[in-house]
Amino acid sequence: MRSIVLVLMAAGLLFVSSPVSGTVLPVSTTTHAEPDPAKVKAAMEEFRSLSRKEKRMKLKEVRKEIRQYKEARKAGREADTDTLLLVILAILLPPLAVYLYEGEINNRFWISVILTLLAWVPGIVYALVLILGNH
Repeated sequence: MRSIVLVLMAAGLLFVSSPVSGTVLPVSTTTHAEPDPAKVKAAMEEFRSLSRKEKRMKLKEVRKEIRQYKEARKAGREADTDTLLLVILAILLPPLAVYLYEGEINNRFWISVILTLLAWVPGIVYALVLILGNH
């Protein structure tokens, strides 16, 4: 199901229409360079050579960093432009708007899917309440 959402998201966000000229402009994309396989292999060997206690400490640090990253990412969503785009998307495709707002497929996403399938308007209302509820 996640792959379907990602395909829909990619197709929907691949092109953005320009309201002035009616032309289609590509969305700016950033390419992520793949890590050097030798460095990855060396890091894995180093991790395997650690004791159990050291491994647990490293994993705890990683979880903490991931949690901080997610919090910072959510805090960065407060921009007016992002909110406006999410509101427009919530009217057109409520589950996709909820997915982009939450950043993951969770219970809120599934509630939005169910409400949208039952009737379009409850899905829109639910997505708008989620997106605009924190402002």
